[in-house]
Amino acid sequence: MLINQELNDAINAQIGREFGASLQYVNIAAYFSSEALLKLADFFFKQAEEERDHAMKFVHYILDAGGEVHIPPIEAPQSRFTNAEEAIQLSLNWEMDVTQYINNLMDIAVKNKDYIAQQFLNWFTNEQLEEVSSMNTLLQIVQRSGDRNLIMIEGYLSHLREDD
Repeated sequence: MLINQELNDAINAQIGREFGASLQYVNIAAYFSSEALLKLADFFFKQAEEERDHAMKFVHYILDAGGEVHIPPIEAPQSRFTNAEEAIQLSLNWEMDVTQYINNLMDIAVKNKDYIAQQFLNWFTNEQLEEVSSMNTLLQIVQRSGDRNLIMIEGYLSHLREDD
């Protein structure tokens, strides 16, 4: 087995968080869809897929390292939002928390001199910079535009997707 029990358990907890984030982003996407903000909905549906993919990366890592996968119960996501800012603030807060969780996983890997796990987790540490940055930028733009001008955010997101 290439993974110790402490890291195995911590990654299992993270798998649950990643699946939970995926569900939360689906609810946020549904909120934006119900508000006829289809680009924002699409943005969060893509985020949901990404979070699911992250969970699966962790699942495969545990299996490849000879550990055991135990997905914990997943808390129900928030489904109602008073406005766009609340939904996006929730997303930013989540990404900030995930950054700390990933850092904690890295701390365990470093403490145990698990160089394979450190290499694997490096991808996630870099990913978190992108995730926090994009959510922070989106939140700032929504705060500047206000609820009455959210249609401008739709145009902004359309432009971003064209550049990808």
